[in-house]
Amino acid sequence: MNKAEIMTKKHDKKCPLAPRLRFPEFRDEWYSQALGTIASIIKEKAEDKKCTLMSIITGVGLISQIDKFGKEIAGNQYKNYRILRKGDFAYNKSATKDYPQGFIALYAGNEIAAVPNSIFTCFKVQPESIVPAYLNYLFLGNFHGKWLRRYITVGARAHGSLSIDDDDLLSLPIPYPKGVSSLGEQQKIADCLSSLDERIAAETSKLDRLKDHKKGLLKQLFPAEGETLPQLRFPEFRDAGEWVQKIISDVCSISTGKSNTQDKNDDGIFPFYVRSAIIERSTKYLYDEEAILTVGDGVGTGKVYHYVNGKYDLHQRVYRLFRFQNIDGKFLFYLFSTFFYDRVSKMSAKNSVDSVRMDMIAKMPISLPTLPEEQRIADCLSSLDELITAQTQKIDLLKDHKKGLMQQLFPRIDEVLHE
Repeated sequence: MNKAEIMTKKHDKKCPLAPRLRFPEFRDEWYSQALGTIASIIKEKAEDKKCTLMSIITGVGLISQIDKFGKEIAGNQYKNYRILRKGDFAYNKSATKDYPQGFIALYAGNEIAAVPNSIFTCFKVQPESIVPAYLNYLFLGNFHGKWLRRYITVGARAHGSLSIDDDDLLSLPIPYPKGVSSLGEQQKIADCLSSLDERIAAETSKLDRLKDHKKGLLKQLFPAEGETLPQLRFPEFRDAGEWVQKIISDVCSISTGKSNTQDKNDDGIFPFYVRSAIIERSTKYLYDEEAILTVGDGVGTGKVYHYVNGKYDLHQRVYRLFRFQNIDGKFLFYLFSTFFYDRVSKMSAKNSVDSVRMDMIAKMPISLPTLPEEQRIADCLSSLDELITAQTQKIDLLKDHKKGLMQQLFPRIDEVLHE
């Protein structure tokens, strides 16, 4: 008797399981059975078959090697690749932050596919027992990881992947309803979550369009380097004349903060800006002002910007532009954050930007319109940022809703795993 059969007998002796939320037409009992009773390992090799070669993006799923790498990378190993057909699963045993025990992806394509045998274990399910899309949502919730972690020896790897025996994978207890309506309930759960995924994808696409629209506006509302007029102007300013050439130090003061990373405190009431896009908290504030902040060194150099207006704490390697003179602060924020990275890149002696000198900011040339036009541009971009923020929050709420649904549409993991 293999491990899967042993685990099945063990789980069948337990009390029936039931999720907290069910569709009213389904009332059959739930049980858990080992994956090995409803699935089998795929041993078929690609050999000389013509297959779509696949790789994986953790948390997303299987994609073609061409889409991920720009080419197929099988080489001489092609013949040993494992075959996948629609509804099959591929377990990538590479650990990631979100899936430290590896990621299991459903193959939904119609063409025959193949994945490397070195880091993938592939399996197919019995369609008369389990709906692949239903099972996929269990795996997306990392249900398997909470089981497999007990079998992984710290640091145990082979060919760059976690050392997981097929028997350990097949012993994974899978909860699902019994009875004649089992497949119907599984499909209903999958359809419910799938429709929510489609909504999230649609809202994410809308967010991407808003961001692209903003990028386009930023290029058109400010003059290009060496120019004194933008491509796009609001009607009331079309006869206002050329923009005036200045440098940053003409319109504001520049300095850095004084605090260290160790000064952060999760219980602090003041925002603490450090050398990353993440805003920490602090129990003290150094400044109470309107300012533009940008990272002075590290991976966020030239990429991270903040606009603040109030009390805040500041890291010693974060620059602040403050005490604005005859310029709208929000306008300067959009102008500076649009063009500064290119300037630093050109002035850096290295291939990658990793630090900022004071004069890179102070002597940066800028073109300025009249103050009313500055305010009009800033208001336009601020309104767009508000839409982007609202859309981002909408997506986050949908994702939280999906997470809550998944917790209720499936039995509690600790009950299934008997931890």
